[in-house]
Amino acid sequence: MHNITRFGVSIDDRLLQKFDNLIEEKGYVNRSEAIRDLIRYMLDNNEIADPESESIGTLTLVYSHEVREISDKLNEIQHQYFKSIVSATHIHLDEHNCLEVLILRGKTGDVKAIADKLCSLKNVKKGELTLTALEHYDHDHDHDHDHDHS
Repeated sequence: MHNITRFGVSIDDRLLQKFDNLIEEKGYVNRSEAIRDLIRYMLDNNEIADPESESIGTLTLVYSHEVREISDKLNEIQHQYFKSIVSATHIHLDEHNCLEVLILRGKTGDVKAIADKLCSLKNVKKGELTLTALEHYDHDHDHDHDHDHS
């Protein structure tokens, strides 16, 4: 188990009130957990700024299935990068549009390049990549619930 360190923070009253309102809205139990999440968020963003860092991400694509070439091209690119694309889920949004969610894993620069290639395809209406650095999850840790980390 890791040691916990207490530290003080000087903060403007108005900023603190806004922060307290936000953490209440989000359902945090206390300021400490919210501050820990902010620190994790900043560290994660700093890590994924490095194209050589390892990351995992979700890529959400919305496109019209009425354009046959787009489905073929998406499928072709997914097969081309099968080592980086861990999973793909396809759903029909309505009679015209499909949503595809891909899980990508690898060097951040490579993951971003694959996402850019897919998002820039003609007839992709929306593409959004969300990345998480793997560095912070590549270790043992203690917490009060069981789950498999394999």
